[in-house]
Amino acid sequence: MEKLAVVSSSPLFEMLSSAELARLAELSEHRRYSAGDVVFEEGERGDSLYLIARGEVELTRRDGGGVSRPLTVLGAPGFFGEMSLIDLEDRSATVRARTDTELLRLTTEHLATFRQQHRDGFTFLVLNIARILSARVREANARLSARQG
Repeated sequence: MEKLAVVSSSPLFEMLSSAELARLAELSEHRRYSAGDVVFEEGERGDSLYLIARGEVELTRRDGGGVSRPLTVLGAPGFFGEMSLIDLEDRSATVRARTDTELLRLTTEHLATFRQQHRDGFTFLVLNIARILSARVREANARLSARQG
């Protein structure tokens, strides 16, 4: 897998320079998961985000009765785990590989290193995360409105 191609295709890194993309690719850790493997569990401490290079993951969340409910399925060039980097809270969902999956992992330490070396690129990254989270909240609001109406 070409890490730079994965990083370059992610909407998280729009507006970053070639040098910034290359540095993020260099910092990232390649991870493999077999179908059914858990990437992380709801409630765990979050310290990283993941880019999907190949395969699919399913996000689930426990309801009030403790039953795991599907939220969404993501594939390349999707990503997940960014919320805990922003709000420093525990994981809000469980992520499990639906298929054999390859991911790139960027930890808070990786991003701190990136921030020290590429301040402008880090600013663009944070703005991109905020923009994407805002879009996800709007989508969730629209789904809730549709259910209530």
